[in-house]
Amino acid sequence: MSLVAYTLAVFILATAVATALFRDVLSAIVVFGSYSLGMAILYTLLLAPDVAMTEAAIGAGVTTILLLLTIARTTRPTSEKIFERVNLPAVVVVSAFVLVLVSTVLGDMYAVGDPAAPVWANTEVTQYYIQHTYEDTGVQNAVTAVLAAYRGFDTFGEAVVVFAAGVAVLIVLKREVFA
Repeated sequence: MSLVAYTLAVFILATAVATALFRDVLSAIVVFGSYSLGMAILYTLLLAPDVAMTEAAIGAGVTTILLLLTIARTTRPTSEKIFERVNLPAVVVVSAFVLVLVSTVLGDMYAVGDPAAPVWANTEVTQYYIQHTYEDTGVQNAVTAVLAAYRGFDTFGEAVVVFAAGVAVLIVLKREVFA
């Protein structure tokens, strides 16, 4: 992985831990939005633009807006301390989880485009999709055929989630404007 990817991974871990530790809800929401944006950028670096766009739209966009609207309708505590009380057992559990996750990712994750990666090693499936996509689906673009035909239910589910989130935001925003 590159220096950019490592820096991004550190940023994502830091924002995840900060989101869990902040006691001020507004601070946690802002940091959570940054976490989602960092994840969207990481998905882009890992060559998964469809997942990156969904994460940016839902995670960094819609969720952050809904949480900010929720906090605007409630009262904030008057305390000036961001870390009023740290839940030590939660910090220990989260730290252990992060260590296991980091050791797994650093030890077993292949670099993007690595010819030794299992996806490249199993060229039979890749070659099948390239050679038979048009015959099986009638669609000339292999990526569109895989998303629409072979992974149709998954793609439909993603579209339903994005549509439902958009409708929910419009309903909430309409209520906020006319309230």
